[in-house]
Amino acid sequence: MKPTIQAFYDSSTWTISYVVFDESGGSCAIIDPVLDYDPKSGRTSTHSADKLIAFIGERRLSVEWILETHAHADHLSSADYLKHQVGGKTGIGDHIPAVQKTFKEIFNLGDEFVPDGHHFDHLFADGELFSVGNLTGKAISVSGHTPADLAYQFDDAVFVGDTLFMTDIGTARADFPGGDAHQLFHSIRKILALPSTTRLFMCHDYPPATRTAVWESTVAQQRAHNIHAHDGIDEDTYVSMRNRRDATLEMPNLLLPSIQVNIRAGKLPPVETNGVAYFKIPVNLI
Repeated sequence: MKPTIQAFYDSSTWTISYVVFDESGGSCAIIDPVLDYDPKSGRTSTHSADKLIAFIGERRLSVEWILETHAHADHLSSADYLKHQVGGKTGIGDHIPAVQKTFKEIFNLGDEFVPDGHHFDHLFADGELFSVGNLTGKAISVSGHTPADLAYQFDDAVFVGDTLFMTDIGTARADFPGGDAHQLFHSIRKILALPSTTRLFMCHDYPPATRTAVWESTVAQQRAHNIHAHDGIDEDTYVSMRNRRDATLEMPNLLLPSIQVNIRAGKLPPVETNGVAYFKIPVNLI
């Protein structure tokens, strides 16, 4: 069964979240939802997530899954808020403990944070199948941007996370802790080995001034036109390009708060004795 897909674009973080469902009155999965965050004030809000909730209510959908393609470094996840509002199980790739362990050390998190992935309801293995009502989903490991990246496939639609961008933007960076440009190359080729008409849905778009934001492409379009990974680009050429380019990129604006929320499946850090939660900012480390 082909999925019905509704996209929600957050211009503040250039993120696209999705509601994937079988039919009105049926079942759905939410993919990569955003929790709004103001870094100047340290305040969160749920404007973006509430748009998803309103759509789910309008279509009378039952939420079965809240899926993360990876532990994002550019936006905070609203998975925990959505879980409490509309239900559903949270899921991410089964290599997330490695990401959690890395960032537990970077942020010097206490004994309360155990990096074993238990913060999520389910950890998906590569190739694992799961159901969303009448839809069948498949988890596809696409490591490289981070060790735990997953793509999710529903029939002819694949949600690629931060592996690929639109053809004029290229591909994801691979210089975060645990990232690997060689792995990313092979993950990209795995996606591009799918049938040419396979629809690819991006997690981000960073549109140039010449166009508005878009987020759907095809395998054929990517193989022909992706500026970083079109057919004919070999592994050594790609890795050399990726490493040179990554060395020039700034860290994402929301890297430090995002990671602390996203490795906890969208939960804020635990409140302290005064009833307030705090983000930790490592100085002269990253």
